[in-house]
This record gives sequence, C-alpha cells and structure tokens, in this order.
Amino acid sequence: MSRGSGWDRFRRHKAAVASVAVFAALGAACLAAPVLAPYQIDAIDLGNLRAPPSLTHLMGTDDLGRDVFTRMLYGGRISIAIGLLAALVGTGLGALIGATAGFVGRRLDSVLMRFTDVAFAIPTLPLLIVLSGYSEAALISMVTIIGGLSWMATARVVRSEVLTIRAMPYLEAARALGAANVTMIRRHALPNAMGPLIVAATLAVGNAIVIESSLSFLGLGVQPPTPTWGNMLMDSQSTMASKPWLTIFPGAAILLVVLAINFIGDGLRDSFDPRHHGG
Repeated sequence: MSRGSGWDRFRRHKAAVASVAVFAALGAACLAAPVLAPYQIDAIDLGNLRAPPSLTHLMGTDDLGRDVFTRMLYGGRISIAIGLLAALVGTGLGALIGATAGFVGRRLDSVLMRFTDVAFAIPTLPLLIVLSGYSEAALISMVTIIGGLSWMATARVVRSEVLTIRAMPYLEAARALGAANVTMIRRHALPNAMGPLIVAATLAVGNAIVIESSLSFLGLGVQPPTPTWGNMLMDSQSTMASKPWLTIFPGAAILLVVLAINFIGDGLRDSFDPRHHGG
C-alpha cells in the first residue's frame, strides 16, 4: 500500500479526522495560553476560594483562589508536552533497537530481544514510582523516565517490519554494492517501516499523558505550583464531592485528549498497517 493511499484512507476515517481537529484545537488553545488566559497563572485571590464556575471565572477557582481555566491552559502545555516528548524518546529508542535487531540479526538480535523481553517483564508502574521518587520530577525528568520505560512494544513492531524488509531484492543489491548496515537502516529499513512506527508513536503519546497524570495524582509528577492536569486532580481529591468542578475539568481534559489520540492511532493503524486492513 502506498503512502498516498494510506493518507487517503485515513481521511475517510471520520472518528480519526474529528479527533485530529479536537486534539489540534486543544493543543492550540494551550499554546496560546498567554493570550487566552484571563489571569496570571499564579494570581491568588484569598477572598474567592473554590468559587464555582461563573462569567468571571469560567471554570471556577481552586483552593488558593487561582483561576482554574488559566491553570488548565498552562497545565495542558506541560501534560501534552510530556506526552509528545516522552513518546518521541520511547519511539526513537524502540525504533533504534528494533531496527538494529531486525537488520543485523544473529547474535545481536538475540541479545537485544532478550533484553526487550526482560524490560517487558518488569512492572512498569512500580518502577516509575521508584524512579520518580528519586528524580526532581521536572519536565525533562518525566520525559526521560516515561520515554525510557515505554520503548519495548515499538522495538518489537519495528523488528518485525525490518525482518521482512531486509529480505527485499533492493537491499540485497545494496548489500552487494558494499553499503553499510547503518546506511541501509537509515535510508531503507526505517523509512519503509514508517507506517507501523507512526501508529506506535501516536498511541505512545496517549499512554505517556496517562502515566504522567497518574504520577502527578500520586504526588510524584511535576510538582506544584507548576500546574499539570494530573496534579490539578491531586489537589482536588479532598473536594471531589463538595467542589466537583475542580475534578471534572482536568479529568475531562485528560479523557478527551487520550480518547482523541487513541482514535487517531486507530485511524492510522487501519490506514497504514496492512495487518489491520481488510482490503
């Protein structure tokens, strides 16, 4: 299937296209936070604590009187950035390991795949909690930890694709002409495995956002006063029943973004991965 026909198929996937629009709109709103936010991110109003949504404060205020809508916009920048960057790290590492294992083969393939199996067998969430507890829980730390523990599925997918690509006649010809393995992986193997790689990267974004939100909810993610949707949920847990808007808005944002990313991933998989295409 050509790349062009894959994108044509994706454009006919209505849920995926709608999800692209939703994710793009949310991302653009978060990027435009300095313009759209009606208040300063750290503006405290002790006379207006936990106020319900109103025309003055569209999503109410939190336990320090800070505007929730403002913090939602700035928090979304951090949460989405961690998701995108962690997915980039995990997908890049997985592509490198999977392509190397599949293309070089033999003993190196066995070593890398056994290492991948061991990494898969380690319970991810407890390890994330331990590593987060020893890190400074800054954005770079979260990206490194989450990305460094989410590459295994991508490595397996890329290895499977590269094993098929490696036997193609044009690669045999390139090998006979003395092309180096690194060159053939970079110019031929990875570009031809790009369909499944795009799908893996897309789904990894949603997974990373959920992980960051879970760690922040446990108090191990990015620390206040820097807002993320996860630590906004953590701050609101004591008032879930009495002040539900403090929980509903960040929870709905996480749900909406992750659903949108998953629908985009489903659309990409149906369009680019022949194993999920019935045509």
